[in-house]
Amino acid sequence: MLTIASRVDVMNRLGRAMSDATRSRILLALLDQPGYPARLAEELELTRTNVSNHLACLRGCGIVVAVPEGRRTRYEIADPHLARALSALVNVTLAVDEGEPCLDPSCTVPGCCADCGPAQ
Repeated sequence: MLTIASRVDVMNRLGRAMSDATRSRILLALLDQPGYPARLAEELELTRTNVSNHLACLRGCGIVVAVPEGRRTRYEIADPHLARALSALVNVTLAVDEGEPCLDPSCTVPGCCADCGPAQ
């Protein structure tokens, strides 16, 4: 069972992982599919060293894992539950942005978005 202290540690690790724009971009790329440092660097227009340093931080936070594949290393979100939670967090955050259409067509939450009517 998680204690308050361990829950705070988890929240701090998540916050640290997502507090940097480059790490957030890497996480979003890894939510789409596992990636390799060189490929991530190319896709995100970053240096390989920069990507490797951020991946090391994400590993240290327990957010991603490194999977050796011969001479290469594949990175992926550490757990499918975490991947779903991060995706949900991104979607919820987008849904509450003023004027953005709601991602849930059946949403009835007042004030959630422009399509759901005025806030109560």
